Amino acid sequence: MIEKRDEAAKNTIHQVAERMIAAAVTAPKAHGWDYLQGYILDGEDKARLADHMRDIYRETGADFFQRDAGCVDDSECVVILATLNDPIHLEHCGYCGFEDCADLIEAGGNCAFNVTDLGIAIGSAVSIAADHRIDNRVMFSAGQAALRMDFLAPGVRVCYGIPLSVTSKSNFFDRDPKNVSIR
Repeated sequence: MIEKRDEAAKNTIHQVAERMIAAAVTAPKAHGWDYLQGYILDGEDKARLADHMRDIYRETGADFFQRDAGCVDDSECVVILATLNDPIHLEHCGYCGFEDCADLIEAGGNCAFNVTDLGIAIGSAVSIAADHRIDNRVMFSAGQAALRMDFLAPGVRVCYGIPLSVTSKSNFFDRDPKNVSIR
């Protein structure tokens, strides 16, 4: 059997995406409670994610959504990592800025521990991609678009996307700065 370079790279990307999910699952969690959600989008679902990113660009004028949608288009797949918002009810915590979890819930805030656990999980996941020399970038924009799609578990309010690519020049870092305005 002869396997061409591009097919080998494509197969590797999907294997690494699965390993990234595993690394995120095994990352440390506050109280040992796991609220992490993980998904891999490719094909039509990846295209739909990019379309939602462009919709957000048209609605908000935030140029980076359009720029990042192009990066998603140029990727083989996107790892989506998210967290349920379910406060851990640590007594006298206040880490989220509220007096207690009841106040946080009433105000519609996000538990700082849930969000921190997600950040640690993302760090674990992208380290797997880096260890396998897979180009990647953590994108708030892809996470925002994923929140508009119908596959996330109820209660997810914080989400990030990590597109993956293998090319001779990373499409995630040599992006045209003229296409982005800071507002």
